[in-house]
Amino acid sequence: MGRPRPRGLEGALIIALPMAGIHITDIEAAINWWRERSPSPDGVSLPAATRALAEVYALMVYFHETEADENSLPDQAREAWLAWYATTPDTPCIAICSTSQGDPLCKGCGRTFDEVQRWTEMSPGEKRASWRRITLEGDAWRFNRYKERAL
Repeated sequence: MGRPRPRGLEGALIIALPMAGIHITDIEAAINWWRERSPSPDGVSLPAATRALAEVYALMVYFHETEADENSLPDQAREAWLAWYATTPDTPCIAICSTSQGDPLCKGCGRTFDEVQRWTEMSPGEKRASWRRITLEGDAWRFNRYKERAL
């Protein structure tokens, strides 16, 4: 039977955009950041932000998921994750951009041409996905030849 479309969208083409996934390691990093920032008062109970993230983490483990949809996180977990995210470096750029010279992948930071062009409009989840990919690849000059620029 399917879901009815909202009025005015009959016959409209609806494109599903890929979700921005927050990797489980980012959820774990945010939990640890909150645990350090706001420790358990009694060694057992968790403060609200840590608990909200821990619930997401537990569900991811239970369902064997490695990513959580950025847009469907519970509000409290999203706010807690964004607070941690604000403490991370915004861009992997080290001011050596080879995409401006036509390379499809920047030798300096490891981002694709599209990622470099869209960076300011990307969501936090999309940015973290790029960070994860370039960190795992580890080939960009920010990880070897010019490490000092990445600090």
